[in-house]
Amino acid sequence: MEQTSADRPLNLRADCSRCFGLCCVALAFAASADFAVDKAAGEPCANLREDFRCGIHTELRQKGFTGCTVYDCFGAGQKVSQVTFGGQDWRTGSRADARRMFDVFPVVRQLHELLLYLAEALTLTAAREVHADIRALLAETERLTLGTPQQLGELDVPAHRQRVNVLLLRASELTRAGAGRRKQRRGADLIGARLRGADLRKADLRGAYLIAADLTGADLRGADLIGADLRDADLADADLTGAFFLTQPQLDSARGSAGTKLPGTVIRPSHWTAGS
Repeated sequence: MEQTSADRPLNLRADCSRCFGLCCVALAFAASADFAVDKAAGEPCANLREDFRCGIHTELRQKGFTGCTVYDCFGAGQKVSQVTFGGQDWRTGSRADARRMFDVFPVVRQLHELLLYLAEALTLTAAREVHADIRALLAETERLTLGTPQQLGELDVPAHRQRVNVLLLRASELTRAGAGRRKQRRGADLIGARLRGADLRKADLRGAYLIAADLTGADLRGADLIGADLRDADLADADLTGAFFLTQPQLDSARGSAGTKLPGTVIRPSHWTAGS
């Protein structure tokens, strides 16, 4: 991704200088609007240099690799590289170790994403009654990220995610109390929807499909945006003050303007312009 939030805990911020380019090798992608070429999982990207850095990092969008600019490992890359595998990179290790590293990376990435949500839930003052449970699950999730490659490979991530989701959902309900039934748009198909100036204050937009939706000037204050698909959504002059569970990759995939108001958990994407 292009930028990260200065407010994010250090261990949940991607540090490419301490990673072995895992996202550029472990993950697969297909030629599309997001990627210029096909690449199989476990195959190094042609743009990956010997020092594990991207050779076209400053030109990714121009070269057809927009998908890379909206990806964030949430710090999983350096965790797997430096902790799980103790600094042994996939080039100099055995093929078996490389395969294990590539298999473990997506698991730790999912756990780090859950840590990000749990940490943010602790900042929601209205959800105070579940903070103790959230702290306990956050600590447990962190312990899981420190497991051995075998333990991580055997972890039932969907089951753990469900446990986390129960608490996140309760925190959301407490934070959005009084929103009313008309604001419940969880998982809604809003692809291309005309929502210019819409009142979406405290809306439940969890998992909503907002691809290419027109949210110009929309009021999204206090909305739950966990898992919402904002690809190419127009957020120009929208107000997202206090919106929660919004990640930087979600925002980076959208369009916005200098007038877009953002919560403190994210930063304005560098590709947004005053007129876009």
